[in-house]
Amino acid sequence: MAGKPPKKLQLAKESWSRSQVLRQCDLPERQLKAWEAQSLIRPKESYHFEDLLEIRVLARLKELGVSPARLKAVFASVHGKLQGIENPLTELRVYVEGKRIRVQTEGRKMEVSGQLLLDFDQAELRRLLTFPSRENEKSAQQRKARIDAETWFQRALDLEHSGADKREAIAAYQEALQCNPAMAGALVNIGTIYFNARKWRESENYYQRAVDTDPGYALAHFNLANLHEELGRTSLAIQHYKKAVELQPNYADAHYNLALLFQTRGRAMEAIRHWKLYLRLDSGSQWAAIARREMAKLKQSTLVVAADKSSSSNSA
Repeated sequence: MAGKPPKKLQLAKESWSRSQVLRQCDLPERQLKAWEAQSLIRPKESYHFEDLLEIRVLARLKELGVSPARLKAVFASVHGKLQGIENPLTELRVYVEGKRIRVQTEGRKMEVSGQLLLDFDQAELRRLLTFPSRENEKSAQQRKARIDAETWFQRALDLEHSGADKREAIAAYQEALQCNPAMAGALVNIGTIYFNARKWRESENYYQRAVDTDPGYALAHFNLANLHEELGRTSLAIQHYKKAVELQPNYADAHYNLALLFQTRGRAMEAIRHWKLYLRLDSGSQWAAIARREMAKLKQSTLVVAADKSSSSNSA
């Protein structure tokens, strides 16, 4: 597959559906759409920890009467004055001192005049993410276990992103699993740590446990397929990539990898179908350029084969 790198592993993040977020944050659909229209948040069908944090912050600011337009203006001002701030909702502390608005990041303060914001320190942000009871949680103990699991899971993600010793991240994921043994995302991420360390047996064990725990988890199937592909188990890789796109039809990376595998196995029409599906989902990246190139080569080779067959038939 020289020159045609497959899409590789992805980290799991705890996720919530759009309907769960609306219910848990007590928001009407129209409010979420309004924030999306204002470009304050991106339209999504599933939400992760950071997304929930943004929505909670926006909801609190709305309670204080801050309009999306005024909020957007403040953040535009912040972006113009502070470098390296990609998401002011989660990277900044914004608060009010009388009628004055101040912004703090990394211990520095700056004043933004004419706006109204609120102080969100880390303790407050964490508190905002303590959601009401989820479906099927029957006791305070179950709710505490779920919240503890999510806290350990996020701690493990933070450790991974900070470049800490991977053993620390594994230990944090294991703590999450102690609180919630059915947390498939933690199983997937431990599997990925072992995969990157080329410890195939351990990686497969955790990926398979994730699939067994949650058969409807597309990411678990995708990462398990990556492992099978790495080990030369092409049929098993195709099986799990296909399961991933069955569960999540818009799973672009799975379509990409399926196209590559079908192409290397000489199954041109199936490869072309998945290249087309991939390009519908991702038309502008470097990967899309590879997809177009490979699809064009396949189409050309298919035409050549068809022409040769036609010529042979006429000669006969």
